[in-house]
Formats: sequence, structure tokens, C-alpha cells
Amino acid sequence: MAMVPDEIFDVCDPDDNVIGQAPRAEVHANGLLHRAVHMWVFRSDGRLLMHFRSANKDEYPHCYTSSASGHVDSGESYDAAAVRELREELGLKASLEFLVKLPAGPETANEHTVLYRCETDDTPTPDPGEIERIEWRTIDEVAETINATPEKFTPPFRSLFKWYRDTLV
Repeated sequence: MAMVPDEIFDVCDPDDNVIGQAPRAEVHANGLLHRAVHMWVFRSDGRLLMHFRSANKDEYPHCYTSSASGHVDSGESYDAAAVRELREELGLKASLEFLVKLPAGPETANEHTVLYRCETDDTPTPDPGEIERIEWRTIDEVAETINATPEKFTPPFRSLFKWYRDTLV
């Protein structure tokens, strides 16, 4: 689903307590803390689905990011947002496993960021308004590309990937 400029997000404090609501454009323009989810989709062969963002994205166009990701709408839970975004962006339904929650800050684009993962061999159907293309890569291939050209990846993805490599691999 393409961006909706007047989406309303919960604005949060550094501890992820909701302190108000604001439209998407205002949240991004003013660097307000808000919420996001990232889902990593793995195939049974261990490859990770990488999503190359479309040119029309308001932040980090033409960068690689998580398989699916998106904002948590005002009043929505992280878990509900994860299921919705996975369906909207990739047409997938899968059992999601919570991995970590990173605090909002410059490295996460001012987003309290929750990472989930799942495994499925179902064929994704990427939303062309969000995703220019998808690629399946091993964790080592992703690491090599990030080391060579970190600017090709969104800051939130780089933060999540560092946590993943440091903690789970």
C-alpha cells in the first residue's frame, strides 16, 4: 500500500510511552519519536528477503531494508502492525517471532523499532508502491555488502543487522 501522507502516528517519549499524536509529515519533519516494525522473512534455505525501497519513499528511497517494515499506526500494537505490514508489503501471512526492540534515536530514524522474523517458502507479492525489487541473500552476503557500501542500507536496518550479528549469529 502506498504512503498515506495524513496517517496519524503515536508520538512517544524516550521510554516509548505515548505522549500524543501527530500526522506522518509532522512526525518526520520534526524528528518526533514514534514506532515502527521490521520483519525479516527467511526461506527454509536460510536466505533473507531483502527489500529495495522504491524511488517514491519519503525516507531512504533506493536503499535496502528489512523484508517488510512500516510504522505502527496510532492506537495499534506492534504485533498487529507487524502482521498488517507483512501482508500489505509482501502479501504474506506467517507466524512471526519477536526478536528485539531497539530504542528510538538517530540510528533508528527516531523510531522505537521492533524486529520480528519468520520462515516461509511462500512466494511474496511485493507492493510496487513500496518495493522496487526483492533479493534473497545469505546473512554473510548482506554483511559483506553493508561493509562495502553501508549507505545502500537504511540506518534502522543497519542497526537491526548489527544487533542480529552481535546477538544471534
